[in-house]
Amino acid sequence: MHDLLKLFASYNVWANHRIIFHILQMPETTWMQQTPSSFDSLYKTILHMWDAESGWWQRMRNHENIIFPSKTFDPSMKDACNGLLHQSMQWEELVNNQLNDEVLKSNLYYHNSKGEQFMQPVSQVVLHVFNHSTYHRGQIVTMMRALGEKNPPQTDFIHFTRKKE
Repeated sequence: MHDLLKLFASYNVWANHRIIFHILQMPETTWMQQTPSSFDSLYKTILHMWDAESGWWQRMRNHENIIFPSKTFDPSMKDACNGLLHQSMQWEELVNNQLNDEVLKSNLYYHNSKGEQFMQPVSQVVLHVFNHSTYHRGQIVTMMRALGEKNPPQTDFIHFTRKKE
């Protein structure tokens, strides 16, 4: 399990970097343009991804009061992208250098954003973080196409593994 999570942590950084690089090459006017999705703009989707990775990071650190980046300041798109990428690299460092099989099998006790208490194995929480970002990167690609992008970046896991070979 640990080796798989290391691979997914690396993939998450790679895919987020590709999406972010492409977004920042797009006209700034498209960043806030409303597009049907879970979050109605590229900016709001990136901000949500950063909030989620940050929130789970804080839960893993046993913080009692989760502080989401979007609630503490109003970042520019570049700041939100940098924040997400930095947070993703922190996850990669954690998985590679601080988690071991014993920790991954242990349970994390936490409260969700509604205040409900849960307990899950650390390995499931870590995998959720990476899977959640994958879900929203797929939405971002669809939003990019709706905004007129002809060649959005490939962020599928298989493309990542082919690049590593």
